[in-house]
Amino acid sequence: MMSLLLCVVFVSLMMISTADGFSLQQQQGPRIIQQQQQQRRYFSSLLFKNRKPRTTTTNHNMVATSSIPEASATMISDENNKKKLSPLGSAFTKFGMMLFIGMMCLALPVTLFPTWLLYKIQLIGRIRKERWSLRTGEFCSKWLLRLIPFCSIKVKPFQDTESKPSVWVCNHVSSLDIFLLLASDLKARGPNKRPLKIVYWKQLEDNIITKLLFRSCGFIPVQMTANAAGEDNDYDRRSFKNLLKESKKAFVEGFDLGLLPEGQLNPTPHLGLLPCFGGAYTLAKMSKRPIRMMALEGTHRLWHAKNGMDNVTSNKVNMRVYPPCGDGKFKSADEFLTTFESV
Repeated sequence: MMSLLLCVVFVSLMMISTADGFSLQQQQGPRIIQQQQQQRRYFSSLLFKNRKPRTTTTNHNMVATSSIPEASATMISDENNKKKLSPLGSAFTKFGMMLFIGMMCLALPVTLFPTWLLYKIQLIGRIRKERWSLRTGEFCSKWLLRLIPFCSIKVKPFQDTESKPSVWVCNHVSSLDIFLLLASDLKARGPNKRPLKIVYWKQLEDNIITKLLFRSCGFIPVQMTANAAGEDNDYDRRSFKNLLKESKKAFVEGFDLGLLPEGQLNPTPHLGLLPCFGGAYTLAKMSKRPIRMMALEGTHRLWHAKNGMDNVTSNKVNMRVYPPCGDGKFKSADEFLTTFESV
């Protein structure tokens, strides 16, 4: 039993060191390829031409505007009122988080293997393989979080009785976001939810576990130059063609699309969102689908975009799914971005 525990902690440390490697690579990347950036830097034309400058709030709250229905009460986040963990509580939370990550590293390859094998011997097709893999990721995240409750997630759901095909958007503040979203998706969006295909940064595939999960689920990669959290994104325009192609295919195959309009981890969520891109509006308009919104708050106090796990200050996470904004179809990218920033 002790040897198994040591093994799990070792795997956790490897996972965390890999994440720290991502951070170091992001900080050094712009200096290493500065000349290439000067040659290739551009303002993305189709998906990312409508970039909204960052807006800040003085009260550190996420407040909905009149474009959000009255039923959508706001999720308040005031860091000054958050009760910080004691040093001992912080240490226990950090250990639990490391244990959770280590167990995910062990559980995902084992649980995804049967689906992969059925696909390889052609007993199931690609679409079923992706759906089953997504359910496997949700199952592992949900039950490991119950077995290793290093944080508590307070979910305010909005469950449609009849789920409509949609484009989903969410803020992005921590490397934990994907696992906590998977763990809470059923409770947040309800049993009638449609499976999601999430758009992600392709370099995340440098980590073998995220590569295994993302590829198995059929998530859609976008290529960009490595950068530090909070710095401007420099996208590879050639990957947009694949994004459009895979998005159209996902819509036809019955998937919803999930995007992170900030395009990267936000190191200062208490100051508001990073500059956002209007790609979700473009894809929603192209597919004639409504845009639906959700929000995460608190994960940066567990695993920060820049500081990692060096300063665990809270184990409380809030997640909210917002009701549709009318029919969910916005007149312009600016209207969408203004509404998204307000929630």
